Amino acid sequence: MDLLMWLLITVCFVLSFVGVIFPLVPSPLVLWVGFLLYFFFINGDNLSWVFWTAMAFLTIVLIVADIIANSYFVKKYGGSKWGERTAAIAVIVGSFVFPPFGIIAIPFIAVLVVELVQQRSTEQSFQAAIGSLLGFLGGAFAKVFIQVVMIVWFFISVWW
Repeated sequence: MDLLMWLLITVCFVLSFVGVIFPLVPSPLVLWVGFLLYFFFINGDNLSWVFWTAMAFLTIVLIVADIIANSYFVKKYGGSKWGERTAAIAVIVGSFVFPPFGIIAIPFIAVLVVELVQQRSTEQSFQAAIGSLLGFLGGAFAKVFIQVVMIVWFFISVWW
């Protein structure tokens, strides 16, 4: 039974990284499923209240980091509110169209088009599109880093 649970926990942790490329896979949720599988089916005593508090905090940071990175970079590079919204929707659409490259190309193209439609110059539109690309990459980097911290913390809590 323990072997099956560890296999499921591992699958959850791997799926959390799939969520970086496919945003419809809720990375924080599958991480928590892995933590809860261990807690309920293997040994809940190893995970202290400090662990759970830290994981709750890091989960919030994980969710907010992605949103903030996208908004920050699109705004920083001169994108409009419509550009920001388009980038968020295009990331989801792009994860289904030519994955994993669509998640980068579709938002870039969509923001470029939306900004051009709003009568912005080609240079301004291109800058906003670059901002959407940097926002996605910054958010993805932050998600991977935070998820690694959460998983490493889990294993330290379990084995120490």
